[in-house]
Amino acid sequence: MDNKIEVIILTGMSGSGKSKALDTLEDLGYYCIDNLPPELLPKFCQMATQSKSVDKIAAVMDLRSGEFFESLFSSIEELKNLNISYKIIFLEASQDAIIARYKEGRRPHPLNPSIIEGYKMEKENLGEIRKKSNYIIDTTLFSAKDLKKYLIEVLTNNEETEITIQITSFGYKNNILKDADLVFDVRFLPNPYYIKELQDKDGLSEETRDYVLKWDVSQTFIDKVIDLLKFLIPNYIKEGKSVLNIGFGCTGGFHRSVVIAEEVARILKKDYKSLYVSHRDRKKKLWIKE
Repeated sequence: MDNKIEVIILTGMSGSGKSKALDTLEDLGYYCIDNLPPELLPKFCQMATQSKSVDKIAAVMDLRSGEFFESLFSSIEELKNLNISYKIIFLEASQDAIIARYKEGRRPHPLNPSIIEGYKMEKENLGEIRKKSNYIIDTTLFSAKDLKKYLIEVLTNNEETEITIQITSFGYKNNILKDADLVFDVRFLPNPYYIKELQDKDGLSEETRDYVLKWDVSQTFIDKVIDLLKFLIPNYIKEGKSVLNIGFGCTGGFHRSVVIAEEVARILKKDYKSLYVSHRDRKKKLWIKE
């Protein structure tokens, strides 16, 4: 009798954390292969079905394989025909984050001597596989530890969690949050920046939190957002959405958006265990008066 196997195809941008992700998958018991030519995946999976020692396979496939990468879609169709269960995880990060990681590691980009040009090439050529992915994970704000925790939650809690929610605060003065599914503008809320003793205390401080949440308009806004999300999330799940990215923006991303993001996350966490909060601009403090 053939052994039933589970396959994860790990792909995405160079510098987005695929090596770290593969280490996590290995810790979770997956047989891991880096830079596997896609056309070899169905053959390897067929071999695994005849083996009792391998039941979970994770393979990194990206543009490093050159022209072989073009066979990925036909290989995926072959997996379907073989009735082999698979998931595609796509990792990405912002251009600035990718550049910083390559400079820190003092490594060249695998596709182009110019990190920026290499990033653009991947962005253009990975669009189709990104659309077909089960999970799209933006690692811009993730440490290696964050990524490991996130993957473990996603891959081990499928029976309990039908969707993973990422809530991010940001400042409009530092550009809008990219790739968010839902964005809420909280710049209409009373601004702690104008309270002298709160100017240097971010939205994680108790004093700033109390100030932002004491207003009726803040409570009404939170109530309405929660009502909307409780309507939307079950419908997103029915539609097959596995990851939901929600953004809350204020002017600098230091006070109001941080408080609201934390409060909405606290409430939603009661119903959705796979939920994460990050604050993109909390440490930037780029103050511009409204």
